[in-house]
Amino acid sequence: MPKAKPLYIFGRIVLTPIFKVIYRTKYHNKNNIPAEGKYILACNHITYSDPVVLGLGQKRQLYFMAKAELFKNKAFGALIKALGAFPVYRGEGDKDAINHGEELLKNGNVMAIFIEGTRSRTGELLRPRSGAAMIAYATQTPVIPACITIKGGGRKRFGKRIVRFGEPMTVEELGLLTGSSKEFRDASRKIMEKITEMREHDLWQQ
Repeated sequence: MPKAKPLYIFGRIVLTPIFKVIYRTKYHNKNNIPAEGKYILACNHITYSDPVVLGLGQKRQLYFMAKAELFKNKAFGALIKALGAFPVYRGEGDKDAINHGEELLKNGNVMAIFIEGTRSRTGELLRPRSGAAMIAYATQTPVIPACITIKGGGRKRFGKRIVRFGEPMTVEELGLLTGSSKEFRDASRKIMEKITEMREHDLWQQ
């Protein structure tokens, strides 16, 4: 199993108690997360803190795409790169970013993908993009749907977070057999349906 980078480990140690106080995050169904082997976490996206909130819910290092604009500041770019981020030029079909993600998975790493492709301005779920399904098919990697819900259903900056992990979905279960555009769209909808179910459950429980 690939080892986490030293800065990532240090960040976990520092941020875990801080995020417990600020966000009072509760994690559910962590037993659905494999102890080893590659997988994709496909999650909704509400605030800038989502990558950290998601990452603190598991022991292994997460790698994730981040919009290229965040890397313009060299110091900040170097920091988030050390923490597992790599740049993607949104809306341009960034093949380099996709290839990098595929390479990470082929080497047994874990990748998080915000399936909506951008942050929700309201906290409501958006239409899913096909990136997670495409990468899952290309690397034959199971997808674990994940949902971050903020108490009250909005996108409060410091609201209580609930993070729920669904059961792994194989490429066969997602219907990814030939790699067609239709399959990618259908698989993305299946993933989003699971995320929707988890969100509705956690909103109802509040």
